Amino acid sequence: MEIKKLSREEFPPLLLEIPDAPKQLYLKGNLPPADAKILCVVGSRSFTTYGKDVCQKLIASLAGKNVVIVSGLALGIDTIAHQAAMDAGLFTLAIPGSGIDERVLHPQSNLHLVRKILDAGGGLLSEFEPNFKATQYSFPMRNRVMAGLSHAVLIIEAEIKSGTLITSRLATDYNRDVLTVPGSIYSKNTQGPHMLIRLGATPITKVEDLHLALGFDTQMALPDPKRDDCSPQEKILLDLLREPLARDELIRKSALQASEANMYISLLEMKGHIKESMGEIRLA
Repeated sequence: MEIKKLSREEFPPLLLEIPDAPKQLYLKGNLPPADAKILCVVGSRSFTTYGKDVCQKLIASLAGKNVVIVSGLALGIDTIAHQAAMDAGLFTLAIPGSGIDERVLHPQSNLHLVRKILDAGGGLLSEFEPNFKATQYSFPMRNRVMAGLSHAVLIIEAEIKSGTLITSRLATDYNRDVLTVPGSIYSKNTQGPHMLIRLGATPITKVEDLHLALGFDTQMALPDPKRDDCSPQEKILLDLLREPLARDELIRKSALQASEANMYISLLEMKGHIKESMGEIRLA
């Protein structure tokens, strides 16, 4: 597939609004539809099971909507986001921190993913010359392109000192919506999201939150009443919630490790199966 140098008129419209818009862009594949809502999804390379599951469930909930998933092709949450987008039948655009010639593409371990993205009708976009090899400074430059061409940025797991938070800061500078997923207070991976929430980011605690943030009808995001999207551990917790229980009592009755139980409780809240109020957890 050929690499095309875009004219200024072909740049994604939102990208032209930012003060430090790139002077050139190279494309392999296709650009997103002009009328699509563009969501940038980024997060930790050292993701947890919780982060992976949340990323997949949130993106899966957007199936059938005119949404584009943008990410940076990095290992971890970026990779999961691209794959989840394709699984949901959504357009996905990868923006690496390198040129887009296969010989220099970073990371090389994601070449197979790039080919899948292109085969699915998606795209690969970079401001760097096609044969440019990734450097330490090229990733923050890449992050500004991701934030600049998107309507909103969703952060899923990030340590306090991480490149992911550079993307969120740039999104704020460009007046884009910053969304983030809260998690365990004991996890380093959720220190970044919790800091963002304190600074005013929108917390995404269930799929309806994401749909609302993107301007969609939240009624379409209601959970499947069959609950066939739940793991065996999650079903244990749901079975125990025939009547409302305090969190500590639910964890004790489940016989799961506390950290494991808290993770699955968070996932069930994210899926919309349960809710916690007045010191008790109950079925939604």
